[in-house]
Amino acid sequence: MSQLFGTDGIRDIANGGLSPLLAFKSGRAGAYVLTKESNKDRLKIVVGRDTRISGTMLQHALTAGICSAGVDVLDVGIMPTPAIAYLTRSLGADAGVVVSASHNPVEYNGIKFFSGDGFKLPDEVEEEIEQLLLHPDGSLNLSADDEIPSPTGARVGRAAPVPNAEDLYIEFVKSTVNLDLSGLRILVDCANGSAFRTTPRTLRELGADVIEINCNPDGLNINVNCGSTHPEAACRAVVEHGADFGFTHDGDADRVLAIDRKGRIVDGDKIMAICGIHMMKAGRLAHNTVVATVYSNLGLSSALARYGGKVIMTKAGDRYVLEEMIRGRYILGGEQSGHIIFLEHSTTGDGLIAALQLLSVLKSTGATLEELASEIETYPQVLKAVRVANKGLYEGNRRIQEAIAEQEARLCGDGRVFVRPSGTEPVIRVMVEGRDPDLIEDIAKRLCDVIAEELG
Repeated sequence: MSQLFGTDGIRDIANGGLSPLLAFKSGRAGAYVLTKESNKDRLKIVVGRDTRISGTMLQHALTAGICSAGVDVLDVGIMPTPAIAYLTRSLGADAGVVVSASHNPVEYNGIKFFSGDGFKLPDEVEEEIEQLLLHPDGSLNLSADDEIPSPTGARVGRAAPVPNAEDLYIEFVKSTVNLDLSGLRILVDCANGSAFRTTPRTLRELGADVIEINCNPDGLNINVNCGSTHPEAACRAVVEHGADFGFTHDGDADRVLAIDRKGRIVDGDKIMAICGIHMMKAGRLAHNTVVATVYSNLGLSSALARYGGKVIMTKAGDRYVLEEMIRGRYILGGEQSGHIIFLEHSTTGDGLIAALQLLSVLKSTGATLEELASEIETYPQVLKAVRVANKGLYEGNRRIQEAIAEQEARLCGDGRVFVRPSGTEPVIRVMVEGRDPDLIEDIAKRLCDVIAEELG
């Protein structure tokens, strides 16, 4: 069981649990594991970060660790996470790493590695890196003693900036669409994060009149009451400025939510439905299938089914969506939160690519965003959490399983019940989805009562 790597790399309080020393050691371990099979004369890793105040501190420590293992660093500076994945491939690097905590508050930061082909690392590779960071008893090994070679002289790694990194990424993103945005007014909220230059610039270069909000990072304001986790201000601003659309990212811009001209959110499920249906009609959606998580709304499945499509659901987390996409050779997948993967174009969720793909559908069909979004029904959902004494007893509890089956039957096949233990808290989570709000509320309450009686 991984102790350091979660579903999205190493993440903790910067200068606390994620110390500069841990960043240094992670750089050494990652560089060693990800390049040890290479026979190149000079090895290189792309490194970038988001706009957090702790980013430079941790990036310098990480870079020092990589260089101490004899690997060169290509420093691309502040860049969206998906840009790091792309640049890793396009610059022919052996790996990539981004210093970012995505949508989390500013006091957090993280370290996420990519393989040389731009994909997130599989579990077994992360575990190999982790073993170099731990003592046999599982405690952190932050001493100078490790199994990693430390070359000297000319074999020490060197760090150098990549001054045209932003240009390379933007040209790539524009190449994924054939799009003229002239005459459109688009509002963008970049969460004072790493897309504060790339998204407005890309949209302007495609001809749009761009209104920017939360595009002035100061190191402390990333994700603060803005971006895709707090889209309220962006929704108001779209209406106030008379914009045709709005787009809002999270801090590292691997997510995007759209906003229609009336200030209403179009979430990841609806974006996937709109794009998926358009791709199906054009014969471009592999196996007529979209991959989503168990938390996606049933409206996504219902919308695709009307056109002969289907949804495959994975457990929560974009890495599980990507794993299923690769396994089944699917090309569109993502999460309700706006983390959307167009595998034809990117190896990870890319908020800017997703926005452009949605705009491309709108331009191609001539429809408005509100017209297309209104075709996708959103089923009411109830989400509840029950605090329990021992969540480990959930799986074997017969009364709870019988109650779930009994309550799900009340939905008559037009809804669902999803119950699971939390991965991090002593909590059992209950989600009920269906057309009748009163019915699903009653089902959720009854299930929570049984769970509390059995495990509380």
